[in-house]
Amino acid sequence: MLMLNQPPSDLESWVGFFSNAELPVLRQTARRLAEARQNIDKVGGRDIANIVMQDPLMAIRVLAYIQTVSGKHLRSDITNIGNAVMMIGIEPFFNKMDASLSIEAMLKNEPQALLGVLQVIRRAQRASHYAHDWAFERHDMNIDEVALAALLHDLPEILLWCFAPKLAIEIRDRQHADKSLRSATAQEQVLGIRLSDLQLALCTVWHLPELLNTLLDDANAQSPRVQNVTLAVNLARHSAGGWKDAALPDDFAAIEKLLHIDRVALLNRLDIPEELMKTYLPPSEEETDARTRRQQVFGKHNAP
Repeated sequence: MLMLNQPPSDLESWVGFFSNAELPVLRQTARRLAEARQNIDKVGGRDIANIVMQDPLMAIRVLAYIQTVSGKHLRSDITNIGNAVMMIGIEPFFNKMDASLSIEAMLKNEPQALLGVLQVIRRAQRASHYAHDWAFERHDMNIDEVALAALLHDLPEILLWCFAPKLAIEIRDRQHADKSLRSATAQEQVLGIRLSDLQLALCTVWHLPELLNTLLDDANAQSPRVQNVTLAVNLARHSAGGWKDAALPDDFAAIEKLLHIDRVALLNRLDIPEELMKTYLPPSEEETDARTRRQQVFGKHNAP
């Protein structure tokens, strides 16, 4: 398997490399699909979709494949994995979707990269879960479509860890050394491109439906569906190391606005640990009144 130790010269070269690469899948995905194939008479499209929706790379393989075999008038309609599996058919799916190359085998000699990619995939799984939950709450017209967009949002980062581990590690190390360094800046410094640009270019070369492209593009932030995806991705990223990230209060406020719920309801929905709940709850009326009285007595800047 060819690995990139140096970045290609431009965005077009990046796209050419990834569009021609054999994409690996999680070892667990391969195992679960093999078990499903052994019980093919009892397996339905939803069972297969549930397996695929845990693996961003398998999901993009299915989407890219279905766009090559579906009719032009159907292409824009196939925007979730369940529909794609139904279009392919159960037995043809197993015949066409080879899952012999695993991420774990591919990166067996790159332990830092393996850890890095598994962390990003776990984050993508959480983002997809959040997006699905919120889309259901919002009575979205296609919940699975929103969940898929969240799952695929950080696909270029996953590809980078798999095929250019040294470059991915360099980006990570630069950001660890300089906490103020933005991801897009670090990517341009090391790769010569931004991963967001690569994402949109790959969507084009894989002929993904325009609706899915829209959901993946943060530039369409005015759309509630795009907000659903973006906020799910942000929350998964900011909570990856626990519920103490400084960006979380802003995430919570935006999610509350999207779902029209209050802070208590949101924190309970997210299963925030009880010991951290008070950190993110607004002060009670009694606490606010007590603070006001102290300020009146001691002065605004000297109130205990």
